[in-house]
Amino acid sequence: MTGMKNILVPIEDHGVVEPILETALMLGQAFGSYIEGIAITSDYPVVLPVDIAIGVPSPYSPENRADMARACQERFESYMVTRNVPRASSHTPGFGFNWRQNEMVEDTFLGGYGRVFDVTVVGRPDGATGHTRLSTVESALFETGHPVIVAPPSRPGTIGTTIVIAWNRSTETARSVQGAMPLLARASRIVVLELEGWGSSGPSGSELARALRMHGMNAETLIAHDPSNRPGEAILSEASALGCDLLIKGAYTQSRLRQMFFGGATSHILAHTTIPVLLAH
Repeated sequence: MTGMKNILVPIEDHGVVEPILETALMLGQAFGSYIEGIAITSDYPVVLPVDIAIGVPSPYSPENRADMARACQERFESYMVTRNVPRASSHTPGFGFNWRQNEMVEDTFLGGYGRVFDVTVVGRPDGATGHTRLSTVESALFETGHPVIVAPPSRPGTIGTTIVIAWNRSTETARSVQGAMPLLARASRIVVLELEGWGSSGPSGSELARALRMHGMNAETLIAHDPSNRPGEAILSEASALGCDLLIKGAYTQSRLRQMFFGGATSHILAHTTIPVLLAH
């Protein structure tokens, strides 16, 4: 449980970059991490009736791509320099930042490259102009094999002091908990939250809390009502009431395609969270 020593931050030159960088920096300061920025642009969308996100390379000219990459790099580096973060080598462990390369990459590249990082930090993909694209978040979720932290649109004051685990007994949530262990080990309070009538078969919240206490963690349980059967709303409401500054959840524990049409807890949380969320699939 060495911590999150390698942090990847995909950067688009849009209006909501600072909360993403602040979240990554808070993680980096907590774990003495190397933080790497990378310029990302959207794939050219291809719509097919399948339950996966695909695309082809974007149609921007080489000149436009170079200008966009420079803008992303300048924004990332300016933020880090202003916050007195040292420039670091990608070959040397320790706290610092670096920029990968002077070119744009697509979401498909991000999904592969993120496999050598402990966590990828992205923004909230709520569909608003200037916010992180959902395709970027999903590439990181489905392809990296590592956790993703979604930063809220406003800078968080703290991260990981009071952690809420939205426990629905699923494999995806178990992966999220495992990926969050370095953060859970640092938390002052951990609440394993279950909603009545929500989730799959598997170990109870009490059994998860017991397992976390075996690691010396201060874990407790809470079973909450959800009379409206809107688990995403209920989870965010309970997390807010508990003073949560990090929510842990399994991503898309029901079909992503189903959530696109009928809604779901992951989709709601991705669109509306005001606290950092750690997700894994």
